Amino acid sequence: MAKCDECGKTENMPYQCRHCGGTFCGDHRLPENHSCPGLDNWNDPKAVFDSGFDDSVNSGGRTSGSTSERVARKLGIDTGPGSFFGYFRGNMSYVFLGVMWIFFLLEMVVLYVLQAPGLFGSLFVLSQENILYVYPWFTSVFSHSPTGLFHIAGNSIVLYFFGPVLERQIGSKKFAALFLVTGAAAGVAQVATGMALGTGGAGVLGASGAIMGILGVLTILAPNLKVYLWFLLPVPLWVLTFGFAALDLFGFLTPTSIMGGNVAHAAHLSGLVIGLVYGQRVKDKLRRPSQIQLGAGRGPGGPGGPGGPGGRGPF
Repeated sequence: MAKCDECGKTENMPYQCRHCGGTFCGDHRLPENHSCPGLDNWNDPKAVFDSGFDDSVNSGGRTSGSTSERVARKLGIDTGPGSFFGYFRGNMSYVFLGVMWIFFLLEMVVLYVLQAPGLFGSLFVLSQENILYVYPWFTSVFSHSPTGLFHIAGNSIVLYFFGPVLERQIGSKKFAALFLVTGAAAGVAQVATGMALGTGGAGVLGASGAIMGILGVLTILAPNLKVYLWFLLPVPLWVLTFGFAALDLFGFLTPTSIMGGNVAHAAHLSGLVIGLVYGQRVKDKLRRPSQIQLGAGRGPGGPGGPGGPGGRGPF
């Protein structure tokens, strides 16, 4: 039993929208009946949100959609559900997760098969030496320390569970932009901080800045979302987020302590600040469902991708 996010009606068998994750009664279960954010996030040439009208009717005969979508149609590229490109709708969290592990394998090849540490540094690490090349701003986001699994495993777990939650709220395009921009900005901030403090040319790699950005946005949208720390201890999301921030702030201010080391504290804090600011900008524009499901994809029956285990937590 749950309440409809649109009208507040108590429903014994509620519907959960696969596009925005909201909970609705029978009268408001269709995307067009609850002003689903997905209606604005994607043009829909294959009628995922078909309301019976041609797009050109409401646009004075002009083809609707973003510039990239119009170019795709002119090139004959199928972006509808069931197509290769249609898979990315609602699944960018999983796409980025896969790219991270592909990069991890490539790092192993470069370091241990080709034995080319110089190539590794130029391709995967953002540093003072290559900061003006731009491409390592983004390749470094998907790269992780090859000396152990803890770095990539920790980021993967957070991205797997929290990425889809935020992606359903803001849409795949905005989620992808947020992840890439926040990750790149956090890396640049880390290197720039090192240069400003004269601590030198240590490089930075990893998605932690982008991950902190995701947590920052969700903390604004759903501060009381229950999260099981170490899968056992229930805590509100804001406690988890600001707990991480406190550790990073302590490590940043005491770089010679055990909290210092090789952790990119400035990147983490920068990513969190960007996420908090973005969350404040969009919080009044987004629908806030009464409950959300962590780690849940659309499953094999829809046009989405892989599902996952999850529990529910109130907004």
